Amino acid sequence: MEETRKSLLDDSFRSAMTLTNSGVPQVPDRYVLPPSQRPALGSSLGTSETTLPVIDLSLLHQPLLRSRVIHEISMACKEFGFFQVINHGIPSSVVKDALDAATQFFDLPVEEKMLLVSANVHEPVRYGTSLNHSTDRVHYWRDFIKHYSHPLSKWINMWPSNPPCYKDKVGKYAEATYVLHKQLIEAISESLGLEKNYLQEEIEEGSQVMAVNCYPACPEPEIALGMPPHSDFSSLTILLQSSQGLQIMDCNKNWVCVPYIEGALIVQLGDQVEVMSNGIYKSVIHRVTVNKDVKRLSFASLHSLPLHKKISPAPKLVNANNTPAYGEFSFNDFLDYISSNDFIQQRFIDTIKKNSS
Repeated sequence: MEETRKSLLDDSFRSAMTLTNSGVPQVPDRYVLPPSQRPALGSSLGTSETTLPVIDLSLLHQPLLRSRVIHEISMACKEFGFFQVINHGIPSSVVKDALDAATQFFDLPVEEKMLLVSANVHEPVRYGTSLNHSTDRVHYWRDFIKHYSHPLSKWINMWPSNPPCYKDKVGKYAEATYVLHKQLIEAISESLGLEKNYLQEEIEEGSQVMAVNCYPACPEPEIALGMPPHSDFSSLTILLQSSQGLQIMDCNKNWVCVPYIEGALIVQLGDQVEVMSNGIYKSVIHRVTVNKDVKRLSFASLHSLPLHKKISPAPKLVNANNTPAYGEFSFNDFLDYISSNDFIQQRFIDTIKKNSS
């Protein structure tokens, strides 16, 4: 680990935050995307005809309205693999505290953050910039800290000790999102016609990875991205954003801006749900744009089955007319894949799809 840190430092490790704070007038060459991959800011990205689903989760607890909400979730999952939730049960004070703690962390001196730096994707706690600073061909305008978060008691002592409030404030938010995730997985299972506790055991034993992201103000947002197009390996990602910046790809392969809604959380389907549903639901392809004037923070809470647990299409969703469209895979298989492959060139889920012939 110390050798990794030393090599990163020797390689002039400069995070996106460091570059912004230094007042660079242009993004360095390593951040410049090929023309075909640039975000084309200012074009008709968020078209007015596209209404992205916003679901009131409190209605799930009203017996007469639950079926209507389950139907709304089903429609959102089929069309977008994405929806926003309001009245989700996480107090606004918990959300605000988590954002405050993240702000304090990213404002620390770089030497303090470097104590947690690693290029090893298997590290349970790691700080970094871009996707993987040591291997990325093109760099992305993002700093992050990632840490395992469930069960909290197993991991929290490894989290940052500075700022002093970090463990408490981010810990409370992690626990609250874990509870919310269980409710959402039940509703999504029900919407597929499965028992709502179909994945209950796997969820209890599963993992939660919290990716806390900082996208600093960028001098040339039209030629860089905070994150490239990708889908998440997880079953579900619950995303908190401090301002607009997320874009999703719709079924026509157009990029759609996700609006910022005060108090709402974003729910994104991951590869595990696409496989479990045998392709009825699709994991959402998304990317992150950056802004010339605004620093954006986000908390991506990625929920997955246990590390070595294989997921495959649910037997109830497979029959003679609907044969399994995917092979099985585990979270560990995904980590091994991204350790030795460029997942921007080929999504992991595409490697386990079966030929339809």
